[in-house]
Amino acid sequence: MARFIDEGLYSRQLYVLGHDAMKRLQNSNVLISGMKGLGVEIAKNVILGGVRSVTVHDQGVAEWRDLSSQFYIREEDLGKNRAEVSQPRLAELNNYVPVTAYTGALTEDYLTKFQVVVLTNSTLDEQLHVGEFCHSRGIKLIVADTRGLFGQLFCDFEEMMVYDTNGEQPLSAMISMITKDNPGVVTCLDEARHGLESGDYVTFTEVQGMTELNGCQPVEIKVLGPYTFSICDTAGFTDYVRGGIVSQVKMAKKITFKSLSSSMAEPEFQMTDFAKLERPGQLHVGFQAIHAFQKKHNHLPAPWNQADADELLTLAKEVNSAQTGSAKVEQLDEALIKKMAYVSAGDLAPVNAFIGGLAAQEVMKACTGKFMPIMQWLYFDALECLSEDEGEMLTEEECAPRNSRYDGQIAVFGTKLQDMLAKQRYFLVGAGAIGCELLKNFAMIGLASGEGEVIVTDMDTIEKSNLNRQFLFRPSDVTKMKSDTAAAAVKQMNPSIRITGHQNRVGPDTERIYDDDFFESLDGVANALDNVDARMYMDRRCVYYRKPLLESGTLGTKGNVQVVIPFLTESYSSSQDPPEKSIPICTLKNFPNAIEHTLQGWATDEQFCIDPKFMERTLKLPGAQPVEVLDAVFKSLVTDCPHSWADCVAWARNHWQCQYNNNIRQLLHNFPPDQLTSSGAPFWSGPKRCPHPLEFSTSNDLHMDYIVAAANLFAQTYGLQGSTDRAGVVKILQEVKVPPFTPRSGVKIHVSDQELQNNDSRLEELKAQLPSPESSQFKLTSIDFEKDDDTNFHMDFIVAASNLRAENYDIPPTDRHKSKLIAGKIIPAIATTTAAVVGLVCLELIKIVQSHKKLESYKNGFMNLALPFFAFSEPIAAPKHKVGAIYLFQVTGLQSNGEEMTLRQFLDYFKVCCP
Repeated sequence: MARFIDEGLYSRQLYVLGHDAMKRLQNSNVLISGMKGLGVEIAKNVILGGVRSVTVHDQGVAEWRDLSSQFYIREEDLGKNRAEVSQPRLAELNNYVPVTAYTGALTEDYLTKFQVVVLTNSTLDEQLHVGEFCHSRGIKLIVADTRGLFGQLFCDFEEMMVYDTNGEQPLSAMISMITKDNPGVVTCLDEARHGLESGDYVTFTEVQGMTELNGCQPVEIKVLGPYTFSICDTAGFTDYVRGGIVSQVKMAKKITFKSLSSSMAEPEFQMTDFAKLERPGQLHVGFQAIHAFQKKHNHLPAPWNQADADELLTLAKEVNSAQTGSAKVEQLDEALIKKMAYVSAGDLAPVNAFIGGLAAQEVMKACTGKFMPIMQWLYFDALECLSEDEGEMLTEEECAPRNSRYDGQIAVFGTKLQDMLAKQRYFLVGAGAIGCELLKNFAMIGLASGEGEVIVTDMDTIEKSNLNRQFLFRPSDVTKMKSDTAAAAVKQMNPSIRITGHQNRVGPDTERIYDDDFFESLDGVANALDNVDARMYMDRRCVYYRKPLLESGTLGTKGNVQVVIPFLTESYSSSQDPPEKSIPICTLKNFPNAIEHTLQGWATDEQFCIDPKFMERTLKLPGAQPVEVLDAVFKSLVTDCPHSWADCVAWARNHWQCQYNNNIRQLLHNFPPDQLTSSGAPFWSGPKRCPHPLEFSTSNDLHMDYIVAAANLFAQTYGLQGSTDRAGVVKILQEVKVPPFTPRSGVKIHVSDQELQNNDSRLEELKAQLPSPESSQFKLTSIDFEKDDDTNFHMDFIVAASNLRAENYDIPPTDRHKSKLIAGKIIPAIATTTAAVVGLVCLELIKIVQSHKKLESYKNGFMNLALPFFAFSEPIAAPKHKVGAIYLFQVTGLQSNGEEMTLRQFLDYFKVCCP
């Protein structure tokens, strides 16, 4: 039985997963064992994703060090079972996902209730036992663990079908030639590269002549060039004439996995950092050594304890000696193993956020078969967060537990960093998905928990579609301000955080608020923005005031992190992505060949009415109005001005006739179907589809969709009462008289003096006939497109208008879901990517607070969880020019021998050096 999918809630995630994968996700019951910081992070992301049910399991009780990353445990919950405390708070995340707490043993009988089992904070013996059972029963298993600055992830999905390996939209291209050969060669139009790869499968449609290809089974291709590829034997097919579209087909792929025990002996590693090629093998041994230490002593190595570090190294050597095959490393990195011992008792929110985001995405892959799983081990470390001085060692005393909510973090960095974090003053721009995750991490690490402050600004209110990934908000918060609501939510997580919410847009208009004094008082800025212009503005401000900037963004399963440090790294604006390829106006208006053209160039360009503010400005500019503009104003205020609902329906009917019949007939009058180009080739060929006019019918649902939506929008602009009574609309339409089509002659290039005089006369005539604002009985209202409001007819109109235009040109129509994506320019989003990206951002924040000076200490990152793919690199150095002993940096930076200079010092220097 198919379950209901709430598109209003899941819309952004649906653009990542698709409806089929979402339905499979809703049939999966998931068990997550271990409700420390990592477990609750995974549970949060999985619940937001919308599985059938989630059971959270833990047999332990909350301790002080849990509070450093477990955001659903409060101080008053200490001593209580972690699963039972977390369950009601997790259940609030998604009303469609029942959340149950379980505190018993993980028996084999109990495990059979689930399709996916996730183990965190578990012993190696438990992992092996559960792993063998799950593998034998076809239950998907994920093992996730974090130890201070180190993370581990393992996947065993036994055997599964992957229906989409990369998450990209299937490619398509228009064909210019297909040869009769073995193999046949397909040549695409040179408008754009086909983008296909050898081994891809394709199908064909609309091929004229070689019709055997139309609707054929998917054919494997071999790429010959950017515009050509070979297919099957076409020698026996009929001759190719022209046209055709080739479309990529995603083929399902079967993946098999080794069990946990087998994979431990013969591990396959997913790289996260190609600068650390040898690291996964070392960490594979190190994590096993930690398990051995914990089993022996019933506790983890004490923070920064030399004796425990020496013992862990001994155990690691024993583990490695017992290994065979690829699991054995040739030379143990003893310094690395000791660092694992020093920090393994730590529990860091940013590392949990990163590994938790990845693990939750693997849960969703296991449930849906969407995207390529991790094969099979993933290891991660963020050792660059430690002191840049290799010889510096923290003491046991500095890192010992203090019955503080930050004990898990103090175990790694000591108390000095904690004191520094508490004093930070940070400006967070945006309280959406990334903003919510940043605030959660800020609260957990203790940012601004003392004398400092976090200022978060966001001018938006909360909408239903936000709830799927902006986890600080609840259904009851819809219509409230994001910044205030988010600030209140994180105060619940850590009452010590000092946070202030603003509702201001950052830009020149608010520089009186965010002025010199404001920026000078900051320690840094974190962007959580959704547009490039705002990012570039904040980047310029940070460069000017020489403040560190943390920049990040997501697009579906893709995410990126950039850290900008004054005098050290290049700025955000120093490099930019190439601009998106624009679609020619002639294609959009007269020669569309894809649904994207009809949406972008037709439906979203339709004017519901002329903008009243534009009309007011126009009428106040004497002598500056062209006849065409005043004519449009005159029509809106006089000739087309409706006085009743029937007038609105009549206007919509005539508008329909003009757009989908008359305009097409005019185009065909100018360019008949048999028109030839100057070279003798058919005009209507290649990317130009020959259109045909539509004939209106009240029995056609799409035609009526357009009339009802357009009439209601027209009525709204004039303050008239609309209606959705289709029977009533049909009755009105029977009385509407549609003028006959009269073809127009071609556009004149030369205009005579007499015609210019006539235009002037017409201009004066229009001005005299226009009513004054005081005399008009109607108050015109502008209609701003709102994609997420399903009650305002906006999307109804756009879907109908676009699909009618597509029908004109025999372009396959699309549904409301895809129409909203394209017309609304929606950015696909999913909670897992956001969590992982923000985890990396906050690791960079920790480095900034410690004033790391080395470029190689910082990491810019890019990930695509669908592939999966990870790439880390040191930032590009800030461009600088040396003049004598002075380095000139970007815009405002002046340094002499590493020290900043004022402009006066700079000028005095040049007076001496260059008299």
